[in-house]
Amino acid sequence: MGGHDGGMAGLEGMEQPRGDGRATASRWSPTVEDEHGLKALELYGNPADAEVPLPSRPESAATARRLVQVVILRHWGLTAGTTEDAVLLVSELVGNAVRHTGARVFGLRMRQRRGWIRVEVRDPSRGLPCLMPVQEMDVSGRGLFLVDELADRWGVDLLPRGKTTWFEMRVADR
Repeated sequence: MGGHDGGMAGLEGMEQPRGDGRATASRWSPTVEDEHGLKALELYGNPADAEVPLPSRPESAATARRLVQVVILRHWGLTAGTTEDAVLLVSELVGNAVRHTGARVFGLRMRQRRGWIRVEVRDPSRGLPCLMPVQEMDVSGRGLFLVDELADRWGVDLLPRGKTTWFEMRVADR
């Protein structure tokens, strides 16, 4: 499915290297986003309870990030590092769903099981995303590259009407 059109689904200019060479959203902050995340839960529902439908617009990436953040930190009690990575990766999956599927709505779902979390983005397109080679100076097309680098597992499940693109991350059991 290819690259981005100059941005990362609402994260324009926010990708910054971390000390370990990975990328994260530099302006993301649990304290700043907490209030927005709780408001998003009120408005859209909890993606850990059931799939949350979101409008297929670029600004929905911010809503998805907020929902992921509040579920991982507040409901599941996991680390800020896990949260940062999941917030970045959900932005990439949402960006692909918004940019490349032509859908009016996509679904966000989160699951937790012993030692793992899973984030899913479902859309009505059966077109498969494509992991493209990325060069150091590329400014777009890094979405699935980041998912491949930061997630422990990721994939696509074809459905009778569409697909679910997902990633999983190992987490320490509490």
